[in-house]
Amino acid sequence: MLRDRFILGVVLLLTISCFSQTRNPLIAKDLTEQQAWVDSIYDGMTLKEKIGQLFMVDVFSRDPKSVTDAVKTLIKKHHIGGLIFSKGGPVRQAKLTNEYQALSKVPLMVAMDAEWGLAMRLDSTYAFPWNMTLGAIKDDKLVEQVGRQIGLHSKRMGVHINFAPDVDINVNPENPIIGNRSFGEDRDNVTDKSVAFLRGMQGVGVLGSAKHFPGHGDTNQDSHKTLPTIPFSRKRLDSIEMYPYKKVIDAGIASIMVAHLNVPALDNRAGYPTSLSSKVVTGILKDSLGYQGLIFTDALNMKGASNYDEPGEIDLAAFNAGNDILLMSENVAKAIAKIEEAYTKGTITEKRLARSVKKILFAKFKVGLNNYEPIAMQNLYQDLNSPEDEVVYRKAMANALTVLKNNQAILPVKNIEDKKIAYVELGDDSGAPFYIALQKYAKVTKIEGASASDYVTKLTDFNYVIIGFHRSNDNPWKSYKFTAREVGIIEAIAAAKPTVLDVFVRPYALFDLKNTTNLEGVVMSYQNSTIAQDLSAQLIFGAIEAKGKLPVSVGTDFKINTSYETGTLRRLKYGIPEEEGMDSQKLNSIEGLMKEGLTDVMFPGAQVLVARHGKVIYEKAFGYHTYTKKQPVQLDDVYDLASMTKILATLPLLMKRYDEGKLTLEDKLGTLLPVLQGTNKQSITVKEVLSHYGRLKPWIPFYRATFDDSGALSKAYYRTRPEENFDLKVAEDLYLRNDYPDTIVKIIADSDLLSRRVYKYSDLSYFLFKKYLEDSEGDDLNGLTQKYYYRSLGANKMGYKPLDRLAKKDIVPSENDNYWRMQQVQGYVHDMGAAMEDNIGGHAGLFSNANDVAKMMQMYLQNGYYGGKRYFSKETMDAFNTCYYCSNGVRRGVGFDKPQLGTAGPTCGCVSDNSFGHSGFTGTLTWADPKTEIIYVFLSNRTFPTADNRKLISSSLRTRIQEVIENAVIP
Repeated sequence: MLRDRFILGVVLLLTISCFSQTRNPLIAKDLTEQQAWVDSIYDGMTLKEKIGQLFMVDVFSRDPKSVTDAVKTLIKKHHIGGLIFSKGGPVRQAKLTNEYQALSKVPLMVAMDAEWGLAMRLDSTYAFPWNMTLGAIKDDKLVEQVGRQIGLHSKRMGVHINFAPDVDINVNPENPIIGNRSFGEDRDNVTDKSVAFLRGMQGVGVLGSAKHFPGHGDTNQDSHKTLPTIPFSRKRLDSIEMYPYKKVIDAGIASIMVAHLNVPALDNRAGYPTSLSSKVVTGILKDSLGYQGLIFTDALNMKGASNYDEPGEIDLAAFNAGNDILLMSENVAKAIAKIEEAYTKGTITEKRLARSVKKILFAKFKVGLNNYEPIAMQNLYQDLNSPEDEVVYRKAMANALTVLKNNQAILPVKNIEDKKIAYVELGDDSGAPFYIALQKYAKVTKIEGASASDYVTKLTDFNYVIIGFHRSNDNPWKSYKFTAREVGIIEAIAAAKPTVLDVFVRPYALFDLKNTTNLEGVVMSYQNSTIAQDLSAQLIFGAIEAKGKLPVSVGTDFKINTSYETGTLRRLKYGIPEEEGMDSQKLNSIEGLMKEGLTDVMFPGAQVLVARHGKVIYEKAFGYHTYTKKQPVQLDDVYDLASMTKILATLPLLMKRYDEGKLTLEDKLGTLLPVLQGTNKQSITVKEVLSHYGRLKPWIPFYRATFDDSGALSKAYYRTRPEENFDLKVAEDLYLRNDYPDTIVKIIADSDLLSRRVYKYSDLSYFLFKKYLEDSEGDDLNGLTQKYYYRSLGANKMGYKPLDRLAKKDIVPSENDNYWRMQQVQGYVHDMGAAMEDNIGGHAGLFSNANDVAKMMQMYLQNGYYGGKRYFSKETMDAFNTCYYCSNGVRRGVGFDKPQLGTAGPTCGCVSDNSFGHSGFTGTLTWADPKTEIIYVFLSNRTFPTADNRKLISSSLRTRIQEVIENAVIP
């Protein structure tokens, strides 16, 4: 008898037509155990309990207790089979779920509408891209990853079925309810994306649900408010609206939701909803398509259904039509009574009831409710907002961004040095993340205007304009259109200037632009999320490629699948550690070390940056400009780099001349500088002095020679205001005699060499190379570095003499000088020798923030290439990044510092021999490792208020941070 019943149950579930699925999507791996559990549960139920399984009621975890308690009555009295959670919060929902499950004799099947993640309904949870955004992605594997993450979140929240994906083909741009919820208007793209999403989500054990059958995409009405009509022929419906269902059924979709639509070609009864039609639910979905999974009605409290009949009658009609689960009934008690009455009268047979109830129980077993466990509350928030979520989101968004127009190859931005770029923000939502991201690449000025003509006037001096159109990213139904004023502004600017329009809303917004002829570039970014804005800025500047394709058509200008792929210029990208194989939790321990540095008064404030594989993955500012704690350090603030100037200013200029064949490492100083001919330095080679192996003294205190006998500054050398022959500004109200830089070179030329040839770090050669470079090139180091490097790199924060370029408040002070300049040194180089060279030294004088230092270091890692420009060859980089005298105990490369040879040195001892970098006296350090492709930048003003503070040095804090970075690499 038991064997016969088992066979009957299997036959009930596996009987299929020639067009149906090859495998029932509700069957678990252990069919025998599943069937036994289903039968045991079913046989133990009363009639009311069986009917109760058909109902899934809605719960809002944000509702007051009196309302959520009403659901407990439905569970205890009416034995409902499931819950669909809506608006609320994750902790509240988890607690309610556990309470509800504890009351239910049969575990409840919990559902949600979480099309783009739990954030569709819950606060404090992760929002993934909308379907329209995903529809722009060419690689369906990325959509599968999104589906997987949403599935993992659903599972963590005790949600067993997600009413997703929405497989509607949004043919009608005026569709008020689908729109961004659709993957697009192309049936094949929608189908492929739906299958991929489904594969990811069901692959982690969460049931999917294709909706809204037979297709809600081509209507301008909302079934929540009325009964929309789909007036097309059966042939059209088969080829468009219903096409995805055949594929998702074959792919194993666990459930399908039937919409409230009037489709005369499928059921010619006037105004009869498809959700109540046996011709649609049974005749087409079950019989013609052979679907065996769960069939849900759309919410029965929607006007598309509820307007048709009374509560209870609607539920009975929906069940008779062939639906298995009645979603969000308006009156559960009345509906159960109606179905029970029909059962008693024989209108509903036991076989019919068993078919649906057992399908529901099969689904419950499939999701593990046969071994139900309450939701674990610990780390719930963290599990729903993990770094992996952002990795998936960023990857999906980066692949969705679409260039729709690229006349004159305006994208990506090339030759930054020739561009004066303006940003115009339109729309009613913030574009701040976009503007901040743009400024990481170049100087970009935000322009605001009152009218179209006002904008054009203010943009007179600019030759590249980026317009960002920003509207709310809260949900897909938010307003997305341009106003008439905004259209006028865009057209006026585009007619006057080379213009790129970046649209952070759905593509249909472009219908409002009647004339796009003058727009050189159009970027579709789809959503106004912070990540979308950040990545779109990276695309504009060529850090990442444009890969997306337009998933819908927008008039005649922008056809479906429009796509202009743009290559990369290999500028720095920006992201999170896990994208590049690093552990953010481990990197976060940097903050503890920085807190130690601040608490122990090693420095008032600092910036720390970490990049890997060309992507900045950690960038934070700590502390304040000074110990008064009035001005917090910002990422755009600049620090005195001190000796990092050597490898960021002088060295790249020497490498350029080497690359051009104008300099060799064996050239002798006497050949390069006539002033050294006949001195003890004439035969020292470039390689020797840049390796700190040329017997030069480490330092000469040039400023001390300018004091008079009383210990005051000599009037022979200084003035308090600029005068003829005294206009080298050393500091505020302090001017040095113009010829003193030549005196410095003469002092160096006449200085003694060390008695023997040993490794000895020395600044002196960089005074000499400064003179060599400036004499050879006909400009000072300030002009040369800007001309050949910083402008084209987009390093607009980097350079000498920051007071000429930046506001004083954005420059971190380096010392309270009480021995020479007798003032707070801010905006003037800390190093005395460099200050006496008009603040433009070969060894010191450079100021920068961490981001621009990273650009230079990335250029080195890329062997002289950055931003689409070749600065020098790999061979040149190799020549300078070589330790020629390691066997003699000299760790240095040619200009670059290298890892220690013994136990003491500039690094943590955990970087490769091929790594390189430099530190600075003011408390700075930068390091790059070609092996791991990691860049590390540490900037501080440890010399404030006095250079006598050596706590940073003695603590080894900088190298301890470097060790944290190296240990954060995921094996």
